[in-house]
Amino acid sequence: MILSVATALALMAGCTGGGVGGDTASAGEVNVYNWGEYIDESIFADFTAQTGIKVNYNVYPDNESLYSTLKGGGAEYDVIIPSDYMISRMIEEDMLEKLDFNNIPNFSDIDPSLKDPDYDPTNEYSVPYMWGTVGIIYNTAKIDKPVTGWSSLFDSDYKGQILMFDNSRDGIGIALKYLGYSYNTTDEAQIQEAVDLLIEQQSYLQGYVMDQIFDKLEGGEAAIGPYYAGDFITMHESNPDLAWCLPEEGSNIFVDAMCIPKGAANKTNAEAFINFMCTTDAGLANCKAIGYSTPLLSVKDALPDEVKNDPVAYPSAEALARCESFTNLPENILALYDSEWLRLKTQ
Repeated sequence: MILSVATALALMAGCTGGGVGGDTASAGEVNVYNWGEYIDESIFADFTAQTGIKVNYNVYPDNESLYSTLKGGGAEYDVIIPSDYMISRMIEEDMLEKLDFNNIPNFSDIDPSLKDPDYDPTNEYSVPYMWGTVGIIYNTAKIDKPVTGWSSLFDSDYKGQILMFDNSRDGIGIALKYLGYSYNTTDEAQIQEAVDLLIEQQSYLQGYVMDQIFDKLEGGEAAIGPYYAGDFITMHESNPDLAWCLPEEGSNIFVDAMCIPKGAANKTNAEAFINFMCTTDAGLANCKAIGYSTPLLSVKDALPDEVKNDPVAYPSAEALARCESFTNLPENILALYDSEWLRLKTQ
């Protein structure tokens, strides 16, 4: 049985962590752009009280939308929180500022296993925010067969009850993994085969979703769909009939990290915000609110054993060995993803 993260952490009031610290600004603002349902917004008041910096906060649904927004120059942000493969792409395209780690002393609390990652090998552009896996969330009151792998998302018995990711990298990735291919294949025939499978799947779908999945699965409007482990934990607190499966074929393990876009107007304030997010108090508040896995050693140490030992939030080494991280793909393959996703969505 999964312990409610909120219940477990409610016992920990008064736990403290490192301060904002660093050479930070004492006024002004910071413009933060993040995934939906992915932060405890109440901590913004604590940050402002400590620094005098106002937080302006907006959300995006997926990495590709974030990239398009920034590439198009349609908005100005100081802190963004992309996933690993998108960070690699943004570094390659000179879209990120190098960080001044003198202003981020709390970086010392990041788990060493998450430092100098493949997506940012010199660790100059990013600070880990949260990590997790992708799996299948299903309603045990509606699903009466064992759910062990991606095949359940292509089962005609669940016609009209299946949800699917509404972004190309996750959606096509699931089909690739189900077919036995790598998430990071550059074989065009394999990618097209995966999209052919997704086209076949369409007749079984209720719809493509991102954060809409919360209402649909918590409210029993749908029976099954893929999403992120941290979100399953918070959904399960609202609907105990929901269950989790890390597919036997393997899945995606990801790290989302805090970065500063190139030319950000408030870079020092952004570094103050990143440093604040690496305090124990902010990290614990986020774990309580969103359920994702922390990269902060002090936060992991402070979590109750029931949370630290939760196999959804902190899978075993054996389970993680079946998982694969997304990597940045060559330009021609990214273009193929775009055209194939359009082919899928215009059927």
